[in-house]
Amino acid sequence: MTRPASLRFRLLFWLVLATACIGVLALIDTRAEALRTARDVSDRVLAGAALAIAERVSVDAEGGAQVAIPFSALDMLSSAAQDQVFYRVDGPGGLLTGYEELTPAENGFADGEIGGVAIRKATVRRELTTGEGSFVVTVTVAESTRAREALARAILTRSALRLVLLIGGAAVVAALAATLALRPARQLSQTIAERAAGDLGAIVVKAPAELMPVVEALNGFLLRLHKALAALQSFAGNANHQIRTPLTVARTQMALARRATTPEASRAALAKADAALIRAERVLAQLLVLARLGAEGAGPKLVPADLVQVARQVTEELLPDALRAGHDLGFEGPDGVVTVETEPVLLGEALRNLITNALYHTPPGTEITVRVEEDGVLAVQDNGPALPAPLLAELTQRLQPDTGAAPVRIAQHGLGLIIVRDIATALNGFVRLKSGPDGRGLMVRLKVG
Repeated sequence: MTRPASLRFRLLFWLVLATACIGVLALIDTRAEALRTARDVSDRVLAGAALAIAERVSVDAEGGAQVAIPFSALDMLSSAAQDQVFYRVDGPGGLLTGYEELTPAENGFADGEIGGVAIRKATVRRELTTGEGSFVVTVTVAESTRAREALARAILTRSALRLVLLIGGAAVVAALAATLALRPARQLSQTIAERAAGDLGAIVVKAPAELMPVVEALNGFLLRLHKALAALQSFAGNANHQIRTPLTVARTQMALARRATTPEASRAALAKADAALIRAERVLAQLLVLARLGAEGAGPKLVPADLVQVARQVTEELLPDALRAGHDLGFEGPDGVVTVETEPVLLGEALRNLITNALYHTPPGTEITVRVEEDGVLAVQDNGPALPAPLLAELTQRLQPDTGAAPVRIAQHGLGLIIVRDIATALNGFVRLKSGPDGRGLMVRLKVG
């Protein structure tokens, strides 16, 4: 797989490419300007030579024109390029002297060709006066274009050299600028690389505004990863703590069943093993719910639901379990509808855990009442033995929503209350504990929505 180009290389490439494009456009403009400059300079010299010759045209004794070509006029056209020089003087009767193939320019300056040689020519006209009148003398001077082409080429070469130096300097500056600009990114990557493997805390680094969204997104990801790992650690710790005992009991009872001497003893041991496995299954299901709540980043979607209907259905569902355990499970609620914004499945799971917790941790004959209050509160109350004040205070503290996802160690009362706490937090609610009337039993109030 081809390794992608570095950001530094991309910045340098585009900066140099942009500078080179600007340089090419500037070079094209410079070439046009060089050609125009060379033409204007050479045209002025060419016109000066023609004027110098025209000034040496005079009237002879017979009233005609006579010409004395000055050497200086042709000498000013000499150049290092060894241009060819042509001239022609025309009087009233036609050609007086010069090259016959050189024709005058109609508008002062013109381009032409003599013998396959490209030329530039200039024509001036001078009016001479005699005693009988006046006549016009036309002087045309031409030269080949090698000198002016050499001048334009020299101007263009110097400009191109300056542009190459400019592009090279821009590349060096761009490389330095890209290196300095990307230094915070390298510092950020170094900071991340130096972090310990288990360090999922927020990254605190001074970064430019362009990198802050990356840092914030990375911190958000680390926070979600921390919550997911904490939920996984909580699940592993709770599973090790809560499931080991019933599995040990099941193994012990099955060993006793194998060594039993009577069918009745074997069946009794197997029944106890089955009960231990049922308890392990129930605890594992609770642990999975707890882990799912801790790992979900976004809260559940809340919809309107009838609190009375949810509470009645869960109570009816657990009524056979209550009868088998010898408990009196009842329901109290208004005849109407109590609507709350919640997630019905999670709410039912929370109530199921509250009722199951009361069934499991109270002696037979205990009355357990599920109550729906008008303000959208679910209450589960029992008249079993009172909880000691220190234990009630510890449970109350652990059920606060800000206790985090640390492994739970409430062996006496299981995981039901912890699951209810997490569900209540996910449903924007809370759970409260207090002793029952006359100091007996326990009342758990669950508020959602």
